[in-house]
Amino acid sequence: MAGELWRRSAAEIATLIARGEVSSSEAVEAHIARIVQVNPALNALTCERFEAARAEARTADERRASDGADTLGPLHGVPITVKESLDVAGLPTTLGVPSRARLVSEYDGPYVARMRAAGAVVLGKTNVSQLMIFIESDNPLYGRSNNPWDLQRTPGGSSGGQAALIAAGGSALGLGTDIGGSIRVPATFCGIAGLKPTAGRFPERTTPEIFGGETAIESQAGLLARDVEDIALGLEVLGRGGDDEYAQAPPLRAPYSVDPGSLRVGAYVQAGSFAPAPAVARAVEEAAGALARAGVQVVPFEPPDPDLSLALFYRILAANAGRSAIAFLGDDPRDPRVDDLLSIASKPRPAVELIVRALRALGQKGTADLADVHGFHSAADYWQAVAGQQAYRQRFRAAMDAAEGGPLDALIAPACALPALRHGASRAVGTAGPYATLYNLLGYPAGVVPFTRVGQGEAAGRMPSRDQVENAAYKTEMGSEGLPIGVQVVARPWREDVVLVIMDALESAARERREYPRTPIETF
Repeated sequence: MAGELWRRSAAEIATLIARGEVSSSEAVEAHIARIVQVNPALNALTCERFEAARAEARTADERRASDGADTLGPLHGVPITVKESLDVAGLPTTLGVPSRARLVSEYDGPYVARMRAAGAVVLGKTNVSQLMIFIESDNPLYGRSNNPWDLQRTPGGSSGGQAALIAAGGSALGLGTDIGGSIRVPATFCGIAGLKPTAGRFPERTTPEIFGGETAIESQAGLLARDVEDIALGLEVLGRGGDDEYAQAPPLRAPYSVDPGSLRVGAYVQAGSFAPAPAVARAVEEAAGALARAGVQVVPFEPPDPDLSLALFYRILAANAGRSAIAFLGDDPRDPRVDDLLSIASKPRPAVELIVRALRALGQKGTADLADVHGFHSAADYWQAVAGQQAYRQRFRAAMDAAEGGPLDALIAPACALPALRHGASRAVGTAGPYATLYNLLGYPAGVVPFTRVGQGEAAGRMPSRDQVENAAYKTEMGSEGLPIGVQVVARPWREDVVLVIMDALESAARERREYPRTPIETF
């Protein structure tokens, strides 16, 4: 059994250790061996702490032997991994900036500390996009992470290294962060589950040099795993903090405490002008059918003006013209995608308007739309954008309240318009629409559950185009047969329990489907 432990879920491993059927040392060794096997191709793990993990596993086993199972934490002896942006004592936190490689963290960050307090053993840290600002995981320090379903594609970003490693069996549970889809996009690209909690539940403030002071849209710590049960377990552990700083968040409700048959769920397949790939739309439609068969009331829903939500998202996060990020980078090499974003973010509005007009004249509508939300850098501009965010939240809540048949408890939708991107494609497509960013702007809890795969003959939703955004999306769709597709589940603020119960229902339904995206453990 020990050699196969890397196939098990975190909850299963914790149970086996508590029963004394396997040891933490066996679980840690099994996952280290799997990482050694898969990481050369994936480049997902950036920093390992294998010897320290082995020592901690031995200590965990000694405690199990001396104190018995009753005193153990819910993750006692379970090996996990941590996103590179989160502090782990003894390892650097670089965000892919080479000059920071020698700056070793002295302490664990608060969420890492909570996982350790529950008994988890940290194996290492996983790769990110530089500065965590594009939906691939690539940077000048650690290089490019690859998707285990197709090494020529990205696992997503910025928690992409985490998703790739979990999907390939190198880790059962991982800590990530999400400010614009950074958990949910990697989850759908890699065929695993992920959850971003409600804004303010677990604010992630490891890098104040870049994001400090910006609280309208704030990064949240969350989880990635192969199983929804592990997401619920990890969420319960993170909720054990008790810090006064987070006291404004109401307590987590018990996972799966909601009867699915009591819920009303809205469903939509397109948000804004960026059309979903055929398999992405089908996944939501079939998920709606699965929920209906389980007794959930499912009705159509149309999110109000999603393109406006994306414009507000960018205007808020780019309000300081990228000055903090530029200072953080200094003279370090920049990823080209970071350079593009900082270049347009730093330009004054008149210059942006000239660029936008030129792009439209050249037939580059998609790029022009992405550029047109920048150049607003005054305090008045920022206040106006935040006021727009507040108004949009009221408008969205009103739309959920006024849905057909009565107010909605939750929504199902795409997590991204596209399957896993080809390497470099995010330079053109950006976030591929507002599918994930919408719920960072709103602050709603949102998760992703794997549901299906791109079918034969289903990869051609677009045609070649002179518009570089549409053309990059077309090239992404081509050859995507077999790639996993997840469904995004969203609930009202502080209702992570509703998200989890719907994710669980969809996971159960999906596992009965022939094309369910079992992780590439067997084939990779």
